[in-house]
Amino acid sequence: MSGDLSEAVSAAQGGDEDAFRFLYRSLQPGLLRYLTALVGADAEDVASEAWLQISRDLPSFTGGEFRAWAVTIARNRAMDHLRRLRRRPALPVPVQALVHLASDADTAEGASETIGTETALALIATLPPREAEAVLLRAVVGLDAGSAGRVLGRRAGAVRTAAHRGLRRLATLLEREDSVAVDAVPPPRTANGPALRASHTEPADG
Repeated sequence: MSGDLSEAVSAAQGGDEDAFRFLYRSLQPGLLRYLTALVGADAEDVASEAWLQISRDLPSFTGGEFRAWAVTIARNRAMDHLRRLRRRPALPVPVQALVHLASDADTAEGASETIGTETALALIATLPPREAEAVLLRAVVGLDAGSAGRVLGRRAGAVRTAAHRGLRRLATLLEREDSVAVDAVPPPRTANGPALRASHTEPADG
């Protein structure tokens, strides 16, 4: 994947429109989810601004992790947008569903394989902002810890730790929600009405 991106970047810098379309298709889904978490319903507009700058600055891109470079541009556009609105970043909408979290070995990296379709990650809004953004960059956008650290201006270890803590918190919240959902299921009904809860009362003799 990174090799394909590098080749596409070189071709796009030479004016290959198909290569630029490949870059857009490769990055836009994760980028849009990330921006949606930051700016909500304005994500499409911010993404458009970001891609305009990416296309304008692409000739001056001198190497490194292209995905991280593009995400940094998008994040800067999002921060500018939020400053214009004079409000703080929010995580107002579902992003993705975490199903089974990875082990301590590399939680965020494993999570990138377990994040599925759009569902119930409004829970991510309850995370501390540093943890939430680390989870988004690693598990949704797909950056490694070093690249995510460069986007956020933090050390790779700090980003890895924040992502791990965030995913562990989400695991706890998801388990709690599952438990509540099970408790909320009503008992099955019998032919004559609701079933009784289990009882150890023995029937009377006779």
